[in-house]
This record gives sequence, structure tokens and C-alpha cells, in this order.
Amino acid sequence: MRRFDPTPLYRATIGFDRMADLLDRALASDLQAPTYPPYNIERTAENAYRISLAVAGFAPDDLSVEVKDTALVITGRSGEDDSTREFLHRGIATRAFERRFHLADHVRVTQARHADGMLHIDLARELPEALKPRRIEISTDRARLAKSDSVTEQAA
Repeated sequence: MRRFDPTPLYRATIGFDRMADLLDRALASDLQAPTYPPYNIERTAENAYRISLAVAGFAPDDLSVEVKDTALVITGRSGEDDSTREFLHRGIATRAFERRFHLADHVRVTQARHADGMLHIDLARELPEALKPRRIEISTDRARLAKSDSVTEQAA
């Protein structure tokens, strides 16, 4: 498979180097992406998301959810000792795992719940006031002329 080279993007753009790094990292991680545990990502509202991981066999104490910089890191370590048990068939994997998700700017984790063998992590995108759209008043030449006329009348 060919590797994507973001160098041309660096030459033609300013301030988008983080986006090019993110794209490069995403393409590189597809080659080595772990498949365990399976997960879903869904949009629950306009600015809300949920990540659901199938973590059968893990107790809530065996799971850890952390946010480091812009990465959501979910780890699972099974605390149960299976060495004394004899399995005829073992189809439920309880091996240790670490799953990483890169979060966009202004996305924060609001809650994590463990229920029915699923770990649900709710996320919300919260734009700061400075980034929200705001309406700019449009002035006209008439308003400016009326204002300058009133200033000259007051001066006289």
C-alpha cells in the first residue's frame, strides 16, 4: 500500500500543518489498527456523540477511560484469574486491550457508563463563544452622513 506524503500541503498552506499531521496519522494507523474490542461511533445529537465498546467479561473496575491532550484512551485489564479454570471452548476474549480515539478541538467526554457488557462513552462538542457565529451590523452611507451632519451642527 502507498503511503500518503503531506509535504505538498505544507508548501501550499499556512496553519494547516496540524490537519496534515492528523490525516497522516489516521492513514498510518489503519494499517495497524486493532480490531478488539469491537466498537460503534454514533451521533446522538447535532453536537453529541457516543462511542460504544463491547467489553463482555470486564467488570467496571477492570476498565479505565482517560483523556490525554486530544486523545481518548480506553484500557481494559481483566482482573479474573483463569488459570484454575478448564475451558473446553473459549470464545469470549477477556484479553487486555488499549483503544485510542483522537478527539477534535472542543470535544469533551461528558460521561462513561458500563451496562450489559457494553461501555458507553458520551462526548459533546462545545464551541467557545469566540468561535460561535455572530451577527455583524451593516452600516450604510446614510447613517454615516446623518451622524457627521449632527456632529457638524453641534460644532456650529
